Amino acid sequence: MSFQEKVNQLFAEYEALVTRKNVPVEEGNGIITRYAHPILTAAHAPIFWRYDLDEKSNPYLMERIGVNAVLNSGAIKMNGKYLLVVRVEGADRKSFFAVAESENGIDNFRFWDYPITMPDDVVPATNIYDMRITQHEDGWIYGIFCAERHDDNAPAGDLSAATATAGIARTKDLVNWERLPDLKTRSQQRNVVLHPEFVDGKYALYTRPQDGFIDTGSGGGIGWALIDDITHAEVKEETIIEERLYHTIKEVKNGEGPHPIKTSKGWLHLAHGVRNTACGLRYVLYMYMTALDDPTRVIAQPGGYFMAPVGEERIGDVSNVLFANGWIADEDGKVFIYYASSDTRMHVATSTIDKLVDYCMNTPKDGLTTSASVETLKVLISKNLAILKK
Repeated sequence: MSFQEKVNQLFAEYEALVTRKNVPVEEGNGIITRYAHPILTAAHAPIFWRYDLDEKSNPYLMERIGVNAVLNSGAIKMNGKYLLVVRVEGADRKSFFAVAESENGIDNFRFWDYPITMPDDVVPATNIYDMRITQHEDGWIYGIFCAERHDDNAPAGDLSAATATAGIARTKDLVNWERLPDLKTRSQQRNVVLHPEFVDGKYALYTRPQDGFIDTGSGGGIGWALIDDITHAEVKEETIIEERLYHTIKEVKNGEGPHPIKTSKGWLHLAHGVRNTACGLRYVLYMYMTALDDPTRVIAQPGGYFMAPVGEERIGDVSNVLFANGWIADEDGKVFIYYASSDTRMHVATSTIDKLVDYCMNTPKDGLTTSASVETLKVLISKNLAILKK
């Protein structure tokens, strides 16, 4: 096969992958619809990102720049298109952001030709990832993401010790980004999300204070902070509004996913919860709601997880993980939930505002003990048996 024939074959295989129709998986729990195929994988990275297509400099048509994973995307709808700001991890372990676009939000996602050129902060980060996208009422689109640097206070030779801060940037078109100073806080921050509206005339942040890069330590859960100036953001006071609890899905960690969706009944929140197992940390997704007049007041907390890894979702670079930091609510009430599985690939699930509100408002809370869980179950059983006997 000639060089050009090999190139043609690469592009033909790529087109077949990108244009593959995604079909719903019919069986479900009545809350969400999953889809048969991941929407983005490492193989979705453009051929011209990975291969040198010049026969003189690459006569064997070798992949020159490897892509390891595509994961943890922010999401926004612009000009009728569904856009994901995706974390792309190279084979060199460095992550960068790139925009993938779809007409229908379900399949045919294509990356824009170039990745995002994100300006550095005063102190450059080694790695940046997991951007939350918020279209704020001030007119800017903000991206808040983790900026990771080596911990220079670590003992000599410890090359794994790191620090995490929240990087902040803003844009009008997802192409040209203005980098703002990193968020100043007393603790490390890896999961920070901007609320889409002003609260008491200030910018509002959902935070996740933690003592170290990995361990939450004394960090109690999802926090809330008001910021006077987003261009010099500093958390001076932080309140935990969604705490982590013993023997729950959020025992080890919990963190806000994308910014909440405003509904007539309250703010819909999607978050991740983490617990430890014999096989390592298990990440699942869960939901809660807060009041419209006070986004810090929790009004609904359905017990247990909303989504957990199933099938191939359980396998990947970091297995047994679901993570979501992007969703899109259409004007007709349809909701597209973009989630990553096992730090490897991106998926979509769909639902509606009405279904998600119903799920949050009418699913029993976690009673926090076995006896409470049994009593909750007995109430439902008694109700249903009475119906079945009619």
